Amino acid sequence: MQRRIVRSTLAALASCALLAPMAQAVPAPAPGPSKKAEAVGRGGAVSSVDSDATRAGIEVLRRGGSAADAAVAVAAALGVTEPYSAGIGGGGYFTHYDAQTGKVSTIDGRETAPAAAGEGLFLENGKPIPKDEAITSGLGVGVPGTPATWQQALDNWGRKDLGEVLRPAERLARNGFVVDETFRQQTAQNQQRFSAFPATRDLFLPGGQPPRPGTVLRNPDLADTYRTLGEQGLDPFYRGEIGADVAATVQHPPVDPAAGRHVRPGGMTARDLRDYRAVDREPTHVDYRGLDVYGMAPSASGGTTVGEALNILERSDLPELDEAQYLHRYLEASKLGFADRDRWVGDPAFSDVPTSELTGQRFADSRSCLITPDAVLPAPAAAGKPRDPGGCAPATAPGGEHHEGPNTSHLTVADASGDVVSYTLTIEQTGGSAITVPGRGFLLNNELTDFSFTPAAPGEPDPNLPGPGKRPRSSISPTIVLRDGEPLLATGSPGGATIITTVLQVLTGRLDRGMSLVDAIAEPRASQRNSASTDAEPGFLAQPEADKLRGIGHEFETSAEIGAATGVERLPDGRWVAAAEPQRRGGGSAEVVVPAP
Repeated sequence: MQRRIVRSTLAALASCALLAPMAQAVPAPAPGPSKKAEAVGRGGAVSSVDSDATRAGIEVLRRGGSAADAAVAVAAALGVTEPYSAGIGGGGYFTHYDAQTGKVSTIDGRETAPAAAGEGLFLENGKPIPKDEAITSGLGVGVPGTPATWQQALDNWGRKDLGEVLRPAERLARNGFVVDETFRQQTAQNQQRFSAFPATRDLFLPGGQPPRPGTVLRNPDLADTYRTLGEQGLDPFYRGEIGADVAATVQHPPVDPAAGRHVRPGGMTARDLRDYRAVDREPTHVDYRGLDVYGMAPSASGGTTVGEALNILERSDLPELDEAQYLHRYLEASKLGFADRDRWVGDPAFSDVPTSELTGQRFADSRSCLITPDAVLPAPAAAGKPRDPGGCAPATAPGGEHHEGPNTSHLTVADASGDVVSYTLTIEQTGGSAITVPGRGFLLNNELTDFSFTPAAPGEPDPNLPGPGKRPRSSISPTIVLRDGEPLLATGSPGGATIITTVLQVLTGRLDRGMSLVDAIAEPRASQRNSASTDAEPGFLAQPEADKLRGIGHEFETSAEIGAATGVERLPDGRWVAAAEPQRRGGGSAEVVVPAP
């Protein structure tokens, strides 16, 4: 303990000395290739929200790495350049297609609640604490799963060791990256929270202000952390000094007393970190118009909800419908899928989750018959009974809505052998808990706020209440689509609960409406999550179809931006298409190893 105190003290003193070089208003280094939303070529493909991260993946592919190797390299780089959405202080879900075996596999790297967490984790005097206070607290921090996910992916499908695939991200953290306007805006949105924690303030608020676009942000502490993991493996994180620092930070959040912010401590211990395991899971699977669609099984709700909605939509001839009717059915299928998600999906280690029934056509048929072309289902819609679908009628009481943080980061990778990865990682809220582990350079998550604070519907069982060692339900939806056993495309998105609807809209746009993958990703979005109104982007509401949908009974609320999807697609001639967002979150970055002429 004494050594840790000395090291932390030295780190605190060093942080003062290093404050100037961490983020400097100096001329930016020579810029790399500008972001491209689409790239076509051979040798493999990478798509992410960030050009530095995408180039890290391309570098690993060019050195003979597999899709899994490159995906870890991209994810580690995103921990540098997208630290408010991803990093080793969080978790995620990793979906992989193995070209040699033709098998799709997944890793559940979701954060877990510490052993001290009970159903009343977020209750005081029998009432839920305010959501914003839970978000910025030690209470909301789950045991991180990202480092374990990386090592498990490399063990399962990698050709490189952890040190080699972390090297581009370590270099990026040490040398720095150029701040863009999106990063500045996200920092400004969190300025009040960040300023309450000295380690966070020193790293992300140089001089007390958000870094200016064009300046360079360096994170030498994270570079050192990556080097330690690369040289020593996961022991320092789950059994050693890094983990001890994580547990101490959760138990005693290092808040500046002058900030006047009440930050509740959490109960995570070193033993909770030692006990953490990433879990190999069977993916969800649905047959959609002769294609095999694989997704992430619970504890994620993405695979079951996207799968159920696709099964509901399969009874409609989406390619032949006009745009308004297509969108109407998409929104109604989403509504029903969320009704069933909220009632039935939780951590399968603690709840009897009817995964196969939720993704079965029989249950979907009992739900699709509720959709009519000229009316909107009342919301919140009632959940069905997956194990006893019965006739065309809802079967249980309506559920409620739950908060889920809006930001994660998604990446997709393919390699020259035909392996494919669709991987979503997260620290939950934009900026996570706002608590940086002193001397380590990474933010901690607030994933436990994805649990229900109280039962969704009074008197109804809720599979998503907190519990010791339990994984909170997630909407993350990394998806891989096969045609005749070969990869057709992979996609996914950040966006909290809107991830599910974004992935569903991308899939139906590409598979049913004949859009290219990049156009399906760019399409204006609307997200219906079993509520009276549907979130919709301004571009969606500007379409003439929006008025037609209002005429049927849809109501809308404006949302500035929904999701930030990425994808890869295999063309019939064997070339890869990498596709990213043209505009959302500043635009994504798509590259291939050998561009087509």
